[in-house]
Amino acid sequence: MEGGMETAPMAAVAEPGAAVDRRLVQRLHAARAETDALFRIVRPEHLYDRPVAERHRIAFYIGHLEAFDRNLLVHAFGSESPDTELDTLFAFGIDPVDGNLPQDTPADWPRLEQIFAYCERVRAHIDAAFERSTITPRLRQLLNAAIEHRLMHAETLSYLFHQLPFDCKQGRAEPCASETSALVPELVHVSAGATTLGLADHDVFGWDNEFRAQTLDVPAFAIDKCKISNGQFLRFVEQGGYRERTLWTDADWEWVTEQGIAHPAFWLREANAWRWKSMFETIPLPLDAPVYVSHAEASAYARWAQRQLPNEAQWQRAAFGAGARVAAASTLPQPPLRFDPAPAHARSLAPSFSGAVGMRGNGWEWTRTPFAPLPGFAPFDFYPGYSAPFFDGRHFVLKGGSPRTAACMLRPSFRNWFQAHYPYVYAGFRCVDSEQGGMS
Repeated sequence: MEGGMETAPMAAVAEPGAAVDRRLVQRLHAARAETDALFRIVRPEHLYDRPVAERHRIAFYIGHLEAFDRNLLVHAFGSESPDTELDTLFAFGIDPVDGNLPQDTPADWPRLEQIFAYCERVRAHIDAAFERSTITPRLRQLLNAAIEHRLMHAETLSYLFHQLPFDCKQGRAEPCASETSALVPELVHVSAGATTLGLADHDVFGWDNEFRAQTLDVPAFAIDKCKISNGQFLRFVEQGGYRERTLWTDADWEWVTEQGIAHPAFWLREANAWRWKSMFETIPLPLDAPVYVSHAEASAYARWAQRQLPNEAQWQRAAFGAGARVAAASTLPQPPLRFDPAPAHARSLAPSFSGAVGMRGNGWEWTRTPFAPLPGFAPFDFYPGYSAPFFDGRHFVLKGGSPRTAACMLRPSFRNWFQAHYPYVYAGFRCVDSEQGGMS
C-alpha cells in the first residue's frame, strides 16, 4: 500500500447481499447527482456547443449517460425499452483518429426537451426495475460498470467544460491552492524489485483491461519526486522546445506544426504574461502546479531533459512497490473534487511506496507504454468494445487519477488511456532516469 510495506493485491471481504444492493443503488443515484450538477455549469443556450473538436456536442452526453445505463441493464432486468431509436442514437461516444472530426450540426440532434424527457423515462424505468429485482453477482458487475462509466464521463465533462468560454458557464471560481515553500525538483531512488499490474480473479470490480494480474521484475531507476510543474515546463517553452524538430517524433512534429501548437492547452498568453485557464476564470500561471499536457508534449520535454517517461511497470513500482491492497470501490472515501490541481509538492499529497508524492488524484500521469492487453485478456461479453478497439498503438497508458477522478477509480489496477495528441485531459507526467539500463 502507499507509504507502507509491500503487499500482494487482495480482494475485500464480501459483504451481505442486501447491504451491497442498497449501496450500489445509492452509488448510482450519487453518480447521477454528480453529472446533473456538472451539466448545470453550462448555460442552457450553449448545451449544443462542442468545446473540443474531437468530441460530441454537450447535448449528446446528456442522453448518452442514460442510454448507456439502459442498454447495459435492460436485458439483465428482463424488460424491453420503449425508446430504442434514442437508445441507439445516444449509444456511442467517439475518439476519431487521422483528423476525421465529426461534422454534425445542432439540428442533427433532438431538442433539449426531448432529451430531458428521454432521460427521465430511462431513470424511472431502471429505478422501477430495481424495486422488483434481486441483485445477482452478474447484475452487481453490470451496475458497477454503469456507475464507473458515468463517473468517467463526469471527469470527461469537466475537462470539456474547461475548454468552454467563460461566458458560456455559470459557477464560482475555486480558491487557488498554494504552498508557502517553493518546489525544488529532486529525484527519488526506486529499488529493483517486482510490481503487479492488474487484478487477479477476485470479487473486486475491474474493467476488462485490468485482468489478469501480471507480475514483472523492474530494474532500479530514479523518478521525479513531484510531477513536472508549470514552472519547469515554462523553461522548455522559453528555450524553444516547441520549435526544436529533434525533440519530436515525425507524427508528433506534424501535429505541432499543422495545429500551431506552441504551449499547453491550459495556458493562455495575456498582456505579455502567461496565465492558467481555470474553470471559471484565468489566474496567473501557478508555477508550482503540475503542467497538463498531451503525451506528445510530455515526451518532447523528456527528450529535452535527456530523460524519458516511465513505462507502466516503473510507474506502478514507484507508486505501489510489489503490490497494493485492493478495496471494494464502495468502501473508498471520496476526496474533495476540484477542477484545478494542488501544487506538485503540496504537503497534503500522500507519499507513495518510493517517496514520490502526488501519484494519485492530482493529475493523471502519462507513461511511455502503449495501451495493450495484459496476458490472458478477454473482453467483457456485455461491453466488448470497451478496451479492445484501442489496442492500436496510438493510445498510451495513464495512471494515477486527477482532482476530478472518482475514488473508485483511484485503485492501483485502473488503467486509463488516450491518444498522443489529445491535450485536454487533466494529465501531467514525471520523468525517469535508468540506474541499471535495460528498460523498455
